[in-house]
Amino acid sequence: MGSDTKHSPRGMLNHPGRPGKLYCGLVALCYMALAVALLFFNKAALSSYKFPNANVITLAQLACSNVLLYAFRKLGWVRFTDDVALIPRDCIDAKSGFPTQKMFRRVAPLSAAYMVYMLLSMASVRGVSLPMYTTLRRTTAAFTMGAEYFLAGTSQPAVVVRAVGLMVLGALVAGLHDLEFSVVGYAYVFANNAATAAYLACIARYGRTSGLNSFGMMWCNGMMSLPALTTITLLTGELQSLHNYGHLYDPDFQSVLMASCVLAFSLNYAIFLNTSLNSALTQTICGNLKDVVVILVGYHTFGGVAFDPLNFLGILLGFAGSVSYAYVKLVR
Repeated sequence: MGSDTKHSPRGMLNHPGRPGKLYCGLVALCYMALAVALLFFNKAALSSYKFPNANVITLAQLACSNVLLYAFRKLGWVRFTDDVALIPRDCIDAKSGFPTQKMFRRVAPLSAAYMVYMLLSMASVRGVSLPMYTTLRRTTAAFTMGAEYFLAGTSQPAVVVRAVGLMVLGALVAGLHDLEFSVVGYAYVFANNAATAAYLACIARYGRTSGLNSFGMMWCNGMMSLPALTTITLLTGELQSLHNYGHLYDPDFQSVLMASCVLAFSLNYAIFLNTSLNSALTQTICGNLKDVVVILVGYHTFGGVAFDPLNFLGILLGFAGSVSYAYVKLVR
């Protein structure tokens, strides 16, 4: 990022110079905490409350994000770019500070990747247990390395490749000994991994070239994805079938749904911030490290998981790969 603030991902305060290692580390920890919390709230809505319409939750999260961003921008608490002078005049409305249609067209690939990522993320949570979900998600690192190489020409040193390879090996060992194997569930998770890699690579690319900060990219994603997702839920009948859901007016379920929406907004910002300050691959590894908490708690929640020694060994191998990567990044 250098000393120039034009690519600052915060959108609220000007921070001259590159943030220090402590700040970057705190951002990564914040992302991990939010990711754990959101995963459990989403799983609670889909499994504990048996909410049948995953896309409706995604739609609610998008709507909540747009409302919050609009209110914060009107109040002057956030801005969508850190230096309007660096963006073409017709891409940002000079009076309101909101992106124009030309900017929406400019970042359309990012918004498309975001919507696919959101849809697959919600669908993949339902199909497998939390320990296996997190273990299979480790292979996202390999997808991310591939996406960074083909989209940005970025390659990783051999020591990093070995660490990621260890995580993939752990996922394979654990998956081969999963006592609750589901073809559909696994397919959703792997599709989600590919979508995540593409989304993170798009963040890294458009974060540098669009001139928008994290809040600006979140706004464009929400505004472009919300109409498309609304159309999808109407065509599939998910919105129309809400009145048949027995817990719709249950205060506990509504609290879970509201927490999920707020956490999704916070996590999206943390993803942008972490990826902008560090790298898409570091973002992926942070996701793997937070899985330790998810795995330990997941064995005893949402019905529990049947224990298999080789399955658990695979989980440990994946964690060892994550630790190896973190160590390599620390000493380099």
